[in-house]
Amino acid sequence: MTREEKATVIEDLTAQLADNANIYLADISGLDAVATSNLRRACFKANIKLAVIKNTLLAKAMEASDKEFGELPDVLKGNTSLMLSETGNAPAKLIKNFRKKSDKPLLKGAFIAEAIYIGDENLDSLVNIKSKEEVIGEIIGLLQSPAKNVISGLKSGGGKLAGILKTLSEK
Repeated sequence: MTREEKATVIEDLTAQLADNANIYLADISGLDAVATSNLRRACFKANIKLAVIKNTLLAKAMEASDKEFGELPDVLKGNTSLMLSETGNAPAKLIKNFRKKSDKPLLKGAFIAEAIYIGDENLDSLVNIKSKEEVIGEIIGLLQSPAKNVISGLKSGGGKLAGILKTLSEK
């Protein structure tokens, strides 16, 4: 790879890092061709971009990026795969589901909305992160709940009141 090609790759990686708020670094070494193909298909279905990249190029792209990656460049050793997603917990869920059949991929680190996670032990906490849509849905449900209670209370109270008035008028 020539110096110009490397510069182009670093620019592309820097742009991808700037455009994505959810960045996962995983180790998929040791997967055979069939398992790797299955992982790539699963990523495609989940709308996750998966790319195997050179550590030095990714480190330079992280350095050139406006984002603060903290200790994340320190995990760039060995085989590194970059997973980019719009949903914060989608790659973590995919990794967890894929590991039911295999011991790989291993989570090296993640950058999710300015938060940095280092190590595979953070996989369960990353799976439990709620997406923006899930949080909005919960908020709407919580906001609708009191209104539904008031309306049902008024409906049932109105029926009771009408029943009481009818009973009193009959007497």
